Amino acid sequence: MLEQNYWLTTVEMPTTEASRPLPERVDVLVIGAGFTGLSAARTLAKRGAKVAVLDSETVGWGASSRNGGMVLTGMKLGVNKLISMYGRERTQRMYAASLASIDCVEEVVQEEGIDCDFARRGHLEVACKQKHFDDYARQTEVIAREFGHQLHVVQKHELGSEIGSGIYYGGMVDEVSAGLNPARYVAGLGCAVMKAGAEVYEHSLVRAIERESSQGESGWKISTSRGGLWARDVFVGTSGYTGRATPALQKKIIPIGSFIITTEVLPEALARELSPRNRMIYDSKNYLYYYRLTPDRRMLFGGRAAFFPVNNQTVRRSAEILRRGMIDVYPQLRDARVEYVWGGTLDFAFDIMPHAGQMDGLYYSVGYAGHGVAMATYQGQKMAELIAGDKPDNPFVGIPFPGAPLGLYNGRPWFLPFAGAWYKVLDWVT
Repeated sequence: MLEQNYWLTTVEMPTTEASRPLPERVDVLVIGAGFTGLSAARTLAKRGAKVAVLDSETVGWGASSRNGGMVLTGMKLGVNKLISMYGRERTQRMYAASLASIDCVEEVVQEEGIDCDFARRGHLEVACKQKHFDDYARQTEVIAREFGHQLHVVQKHELGSEIGSGIYYGGMVDEVSAGLNPARYVAGLGCAVMKAGAEVYEHSLVRAIERESSQGESGWKISTSRGGLWARDVFVGTSGYTGRATPALQKKIIPIGSFIITTEVLPEALARELSPRNRMIYDSKNYLYYYRLTPDRRMLFGGRAAFFPVNNQTVRRSAEILRRGMIDVYPQLRDARVEYVWGGTLDFAFDIMPHAGQMDGLYYSVGYAGHGVAMATYQGQKMAELIAGDKPDNPFVGIPFPGAPLGLYNGRPWFLPFAGAWYKVLDWVT
């Protein structure tokens, strides 16, 4: 089966004028035309800044159009772990930001009139083991007490009202989460950025960034595959595609492949049986599966089938692994035809946390670990406010941003096979 992204068959992406020269000077250069960069550019342009967005590919080419379209609350790490790492006050601010990030996406969709099937369906986490389910009660109690946010636990015997699968030990539901069509959303963001007055330059690889003053103002000289320009400030929103132009940031980010298959359109009764409430669903493993119905009733099923970055071989191998996983969860889909398979690259920091701020004078926001639809939009907006001179509350600015132990990482993730094996062992023993 050839790689093809289902989402991209549902949208016409915005295009830019390929022959247009780069501007000589801008207030802010944004690197990356995905959720993070476009959200930042939109906010800055609406405040009157002269903004250029550069991407080595096209608008939304990377993870922003390749994900499952899940707009999720929370973060990758559990709340008790977060409290032990950052203390109660900062963790409360982090959790509040994760809730605000859903509102942020909804506001952008409404303000810009983006037709992307945004709907607050809620998410369901399903327990692969009894001890995972036992932990849900503790989590919901802590989240209610510390953050004033209500989740509810679904017992195993009640799970049929949430999911048409008998393999899980129970579930936990958050009604605030949402789903959308990510390709339509990023296309709408791209159009909104251009409408606000920012300029977007596709197929423009940033090769080098150097400090340089211009007309008495300190800033940056940027060398690209299409020539050079000068910017007062630079914002990096490249996530799992962070490259050699920003080596210090590249060393902090691990690119990990995530892969998705999508079935043919399912009969209405079968779709309703598989997901009666049309939730965004993911399981409790480290090596997890995530899945949902698309707006036209296909089953979209994804996961870390291979920990390697995306290429033709990993996509093909992952399609086979994911189809077996889908049938394990939903034997009803044994005869369903898989029509689409594709992959994308996530960005994980070594502490599995989002990070934002300044590094070597460059502004950045990265490290979404699979929660990027909401958090990338939110962080792009918050970092734009910071660049514009505001003092927004952003609890992810200033937290420790660890690199690899002993400096044994230069941006090429040689250790991913070992990490994948380690997480499989963890899933077996925990």
